[in-house]
Amino acid sequence: MNFEQSFTQKQNQVQKMAMTQQLQQSIQMLQYNQEDLLAFLNQKALGNPLIEVSVPQERLIENFPTTTYNKDDDETNYMNQIPDTYVSLFEYISEQIHLTMRETRLRDLVIWLSEYLDTNGYLTIALKDAEKLTQAQPLEIIDALVLLQQLEPAGVGARNLQECLMLQTERNENAPNMAYIILEEEFDFFTNRKWKDITRKLDISLNDIQLISDFIQTLTPYPGALFNGEKDQFLKPDLFVEIASKELKVISVKSGLPVISFQSSYYEDMMQVKDKDVTHFIKEKQAEYEWLQRSLTQRGDTILRVGTAIVKKQKGFFILPERPIQPLTLKDIATELEIHESTVSRSINDKYLETAFGIFELKHFFTNALNTRPTDKSDSEQPDLVSTNEVKKKLAQFIDSENKQKPLSDQKLASLLTEDGIEISRRTVAKYRESLSIPTSLKRKRFEA
Repeated sequence: MNFEQSFTQKQNQVQKMAMTQQLQQSIQMLQYNQEDLLAFLNQKALGNPLIEVSVPQERLIENFPTTTYNKDDDETNYMNQIPDTYVSLFEYISEQIHLTMRETRLRDLVIWLSEYLDTNGYLTIALKDAEKLTQAQPLEIIDALVLLQQLEPAGVGARNLQECLMLQTERNENAPNMAYIILEEEFDFFTNRKWKDITRKLDISLNDIQLISDFIQTLTPYPGALFNGEKDQFLKPDLFVEIASKELKVISVKSGLPVISFQSSYYEDMMQVKDKDVTHFIKEKQAEYEWLQRSLTQRGDTILRVGTAIVKKQKGFFILPERPIQPLTLKDIATELEIHESTVSRSINDKYLETAFGIFELKHFFTNALNTRPTDKSDSEQPDLVSTNEVKKKLAQFIDSENKQKPLSDQKLASLLTEDGIEISRRTVAKYRESLSIPTSLKRKRFEA
């Protein structure tokens, strides 16, 4: 069998986009929020002496609603705006120990135990291990733990959730009768809502247990959470919606948005240097500045275009008091603007829209749709679409108005939504209910006289 191989040369013309480094960075800039964009520009400025980065703080929106405050108003006095000095949980506990206890070995043990508190205020070391490490007697460790658990906040030093709730209940003057005993002796039955077993054991009514449950809901499972050191996160809107006579106008918010300026004096000085390498370097950095400026402009224009398209699609949200959200996908906006879906995704990533009634993430306005079918109440025979947000609103309304002694099951909720023309399964109802942080019907049930 003879096999022949032959080699030929062909010239093919192929058109494809090369992802240059500048193009990749332009795409990244679109995805950045204001803080990330500032960090990116500052990094660029470190290697480019012609770039100066600044962040204007004044409002640059025309006709932006403002409010006049009295300079003597305590709530707006600038001294009152200074944040409190951050104190960690360990510092707070340590200060109480030194103020309330004398210098003894027992105090040293309390301080030692406090070093094993986690950020939620729970003790993370077993008492047996504490005995070995400190060479203390078991009774000494127990005494130190008792002293630690008597400090503020209530519940600190607990070794588990049960003990944490017991410590808080013990100190609360408004705690219902039997609350401490139920937490101590019937915690598993209580948390698993086997309340009828508790009524037989302790000879109390279901209504009494319901009152105890309501009280326990006011306690915190994380007594140390107030000292976790997290600062308030301030949202920086990228767009503002102006509403006038039911007409909507979307405007870019320039305040807080980093800008770059050209160091012309430095450029002119360097261009006077008769050195080819210096001239090449300066020309290169000038080109980088011009590219960054174009990219920033393009970024702002793209976000504004996408934001305007979103507002146009969701006009009812900004005008109607019930704030309805229509079904909207990335593809809808991409098709209208004739851009790629990934561009829309980057444009809305961590971007916010400010209105007169609040600030909303642009992602908030995107929601999937469910099919509806005609009902007896509707004259239309054509199926319509309803957003998942609207379905969740209806679901929450049904649960809010239910008989709490006989709460609606997920299957019953699905049936009610189907009667309203929304085709939905029980599993989907359960998923939406969980996303709304609404417990199951068993846990929503109340026992009241």
